[in-house]
Amino acid sequence: MSEGLTLSANIQHLETSATVAISAEAKRRRAAGEDVIDLGAGEPDFATPAIPAEAGIKAIRDGKTRYPANEGILELRAAAAKHLSLLSGGRPVNADRIVVSTGSKQALFNACFTLFGPGDAVAIPAPAWVSYPQIVHFARGRPVLVPGDPEWGLKVGVRDLERMVPAPKGLILCSPCNPTGSVYTHAELKAIAQWARERQIWVIGDEIYRRIHYGTGPAPSFLDLPDDLLDRVVIITGVSKTYAMTGWRIGFSLAPTPVAKAIAAFQSHTTTGANHMAQWAAAAALGDERVDQDVLRMTAEFRRRRDLVVERFRRDLTGVEFVEPHGAFYFFFRVDSFGGITGTAFCTRLITEKGVALVPGAAFGDDRWVRLSYAAATAEIQKALDRLVGFAKAL
Repeated sequence: MSEGLTLSANIQHLETSATVAISAEAKRRRAAGEDVIDLGAGEPDFATPAIPAEAGIKAIRDGKTRYPANEGILELRAAAAKHLSLLSGGRPVNADRIVVSTGSKQALFNACFTLFGPGDAVAIPAPAWVSYPQIVHFARGRPVLVPGDPEWGLKVGVRDLERMVPAPKGLILCSPCNPTGSVYTHAELKAIAQWARERQIWVIGDEIYRRIHYGTGPAPSFLDLPDDLLDRVVIITGVSKTYAMTGWRIGFSLAPTPVAKAIAAFQSHTTTGANHMAQWAAAAALGDERVDQDVLRMTAEFRRRRDLVVERFRRDLTGVEFVEPHGAFYFFFRVDSFGGITGTAFCTRLITEKGVALVPGAAFGDDRWVRLSYAAATAEIQKALDRLVGFAKAL
């Protein structure tokens, strides 16, 4: 940095995304000729299903390449509303309350900027996705990590949240959870929603992994709760994980009408509308029931990979603590039992000595743990597990 250069206080808390950094390091080593298996990436390894892919191409050919509406094209918002309705038993969902953004990350950013301001405390169950605290900082809020219970899949409950004094202005809750794969039950979500309503706390529910669920049907959602519990709830989701459309950059929020209008107005001064052609692709993904077969196929494959990883740990690394994943595509295991090593040291040595890239728990708020993503080909996962098991036993 040039001498005397002072950057804005807006980015005083800014840290580079550790998950992105790990992926970049794996790619760098591969480019240098090293045999590296990347199990750090947080994106599906499948191709985008043909129907939405063709819809995106058709949109380009049809000239749908100009500025879209700030809140998103009506066709996508209507498809998203119907999709969310079907996932939650047919409950009414108003498309006017949906705002389409450039990925679910921008939808989160929009919601935090709209709801929180200087000094507002925002509770974040930890371990947590790397960007939640950063986004709250950008909104001039104060992220407060609330440690989850290891005996409860590293989830938090009302008793954990009540320890915050004074009560927070908001709560960001992810289920199925990145990085643990834990899933909050209907009863757990209802208890948290009741707690939040009684204290007039805003809840942002990040449900981007909702359909990658290893129970029956989609994972439980705040949208499964009665209307009187949803007055201060904003749902964040999108097409990136479920439909293998990370690069299309389409996410959206469902919020109470005044909040949705404020989000659309805010977005009009940042990115305007999301990529026009990608919106048509996302509308096809959400609105064409034939794409559900692709979703079921991909989720079934994630389940098989999940079972492979869990079985290998139970068989070859007996005693190593881990969170049993019930959704998403992450496996979170504890490494400090290996002679007190930190997650950062474990991952640094593993990629250097064995060529396997994982993400240290420090990225998520607890460096006793490590995240493994099984969004990779089964043969690659098996090879990586062979290396990982050998490395861990040597420790």
